Amino acid sequence: MRTVLTTVADLAVLLFAVTSMLSVGLTHSARQILGPLRDLWAVARALLANFVLVPLLALGIVRLWPLDRPLEAGLILVAMSAGAPFLIKLSEVARSDVALSATLLVLLLPVTVLYAPIAVPRVLPEAEVSAGALAVPLVLTMLLPLAAGLLLNSRWPDPARRWGPVARRVSTLALVLIVLATTLANIPTIVTLFAEGAIVPAMLVVAGAFVIGYLLGGRDRDARAVLGLGTSQRNIAAATVMATQGFVDNDTVVMVIVTSLTGFALLFPVAAVLRRRERVPAA
Repeated sequence: MRTVLTTVADLAVLLFAVTSMLSVGLTHSARQILGPLRDLWAVARALLANFVLVPLLALGIVRLWPLDRPLEAGLILVAMSAGAPFLIKLSEVARSDVALSATLLVLLLPVTVLYAPIAVPRVLPEAEVSAGALAVPLVLTMLLPLAAGLLLNSRWPDPARRWGPVARRVSTLALVLIVLATTLANIPTIVTLFAEGAIVPAMLVVAGAFVIGYLLGGRDRDARAVLGLGTSQRNIAAATVMATQGFVDNDTVVMVIVTSLTGFALLFPVAAVLRRRERVPAA
C-alpha cells in the first residue's frame, strides 16, 4: 500500500508542477513574467534571502536543536534548495501577484541548479550532488511548461485564456493528491519524528524563512507576500534529488518529506491570513 501511495504522490507532484507552470504561462505574457527581473535590487534581495540567509538559519537551528546526522542533512538540503512550484498555488490562495511568483521561480530555479552542487558539499562533505541531475527534472517539469504556456498565449491568446483555468483546476486536484498520498504513506515516520521532536527544527526553518522573505520584500504588499511565501516554500524536488543521490541513509529523504508536509501545514494558513489582510483595505 505504501508503494502505491508513494507512486501516486510522485505522479501527482509531476502533474502539479507541469499544470501549475503551464497555467501561469497561459494566462500571463512574457513581459509580465520577465519584466520584474530588471529590478536588480529586488533580485539581489531575493537571492540573499534564499541562498544566504535561509541556509544560515538552518545551520543555526540544527546547532541549537541537534538532530541525528541524516535528519540534519535532510533539513539543510531543504534550506539550500529554492524555487518550488507550490508557490503558484500559495500566491493564488493569498490573492497575491501570480505573475510575480512565476518571476521568482524563473530566478530561483537556475540559481539552485548552479548553487547547490557547489554549496552543499561544503556544508555536507559526505554529499555528492550533480548539477545535471538537478537541472533535468526542474527544466522539464517547470521551466519548459512555463515557456510552452507563454508561447501558446502569444500565438493563440483566446484558447490560452480558456485553457488556463482548466490547468489551474487540475493543479489544485494534484495538490490535494500530493498532500493526502504523502501523508498517508509516511504516517509512521511522521509520528516518530513528532515523538522525537525532530519536527520542531523543520517548523522553525519554514517559519523563519517566511519572516526573512517577508521582511526583505520591500514596501509593496504583493512583493512582500510573494517573497515571504517563495522563500519559505523550499524546492522539495531538488532536495529529494540530492537526498537520494548523495546519501545512503533513508532518513535524509524522510526529513525532506516531513519538512515539505510541515511547509504545507504552515504556509497555506499563512496564505489565507494574507488573503484576509488584502481584503481589509478594499472593505
